[in-house]
Amino acid sequence: MAEIVNGTTGGKHVVDGPLTTELSAIAAPNLLLNEIDRQIVKVRPMATPIDQITRHATAKRAGSMVVNYWSVDTKPTGAALVGDYDEEDFEPSPTAQTQTITLKTDNDEIFDASDTVLVEGCSGYESDGVTQSKDYLMLYVLDRNTNGIVVTAVNGKKIGNYAGCVPTLYEGVRLLRMGRAATELDVQSPQFEALPKRLENNCQIFKMQVEQSTLQRMSRKEVGWSMSDQEEAAIYDMRLGMEKSFLFGTRGRVWDPEKKEHVLFTGGIWSQAGGDFVYTLNSGFGANEVLALMKQCFTGNAGSRRKILIAGSALISDICKLDTTRVILANESVSKWGIDFTELRSKFGTLYILLSEVFDEMNRSHHGIVIDPEYLVKYTHLPFSAESLNLKASGTRNTDALVMTEASCVVLRYPAAHVRITTV
Repeated sequence: MAEIVNGTTGGKHVVDGPLTTELSAIAAPNLLLNEIDRQIVKVRPMATPIDQITRHATAKRAGSMVVNYWSVDTKPTGAALVGDYDEEDFEPSPTAQTQTITLKTDNDEIFDASDTVLVEGCSGYESDGVTQSKDYLMLYVLDRNTNGIVVTAVNGKKIGNYAGCVPTLYEGVRLLRMGRAATELDVQSPQFEALPKRLENNCQIFKMQVEQSTLQRMSRKEVGWSMSDQEEAAIYDMRLGMEKSFLFGTRGRVWDPEKKEHVLFTGGIWSQAGGDFVYTLNSGFGANEVLALMKQCFTGNAGSRRKILIAGSALISDICKLDTTRVILANESVSKWGIDFTELRSKFGTLYILLSEVFDEMNRSHHGIVIDPEYLVKYTHLPFSAESLNLKASGTRNTDALVMTEASCVVLRYPAAHVRITTV
């Protein structure tokens, strides 16, 4: 009778008998599981890119079925002016060395004392206060109160006998935050702290069962069709279902009155993406749309310079019609994570493009999603495993049965780095 004995440094050894799969599962439970994982990533990877990428990346262990993860974004870079400011309303103070005004924006909280602010599209003035400068108007924030931000002009206009005044500004003009400016004796600055936001997702239990009767296994067949072939087909179907859930699933919890248990559903990354790019369906997705998408994907979100575009067949078809130019190159191929991508490069960054069957099946052939793989994380509560059921011994059925199980979810840790593509 074979036995398992402990080695000198924690290893396991089989004595008095042959090594069997049952003994392997006891002595080294991860040995066969890892082989399953390696086989999984080879089953039609192009059809399930999200599942494929997350299996190649390092999955995080989830201690429970409910996953709490933290995400942090960046402080907004600008705000819009609320209401017009008329330079004729300026009431100078004869005793003040610096002429100041108060401006109200739609997001005063992003500005602090000592911030410099660029007024988008508004020209500043030369030192004479009369000649318009090639530089935009720059303001300096002195204070912030309930009425708005108190500012003075750095390169302002001369109004009457007063130099350095703020010219007329119209509602909606953008005030863009720039670097802080301090005096020689300043040793402190207004504080800035970024706090992450806690988000939640559920791990969903994905299962697939394959059965084959004993007589079916023993019967002669016209073609070689074994239990392994059935397992491969079942794994593909299981992964395809997981791909749909990882993309478009809705997070929730439902009570099953028959099983007397709660069923957890995972939320998809489609709703987690922080950006939206909308293009007109009738106009198509041409070079101008590609450049606009590139600009949105790679600016203002501190993400990586290489991202993945997964889309339906109609959107991919439009991209394939693009002419190769010096600005956009759409004829390069690259292999990553066991998937063959088409590379789309621009001055903003590089997109790895791949057709997703899931978008077509969900009637979203014109839609897509841009994902930053650096911030795509998979949490696994139960790693993928395959368990044989002894239905004969239990008197249930005279079959060979295999149950495949995984409890997992996929999250986007930095929503601003990911963009949904939709149509109007």
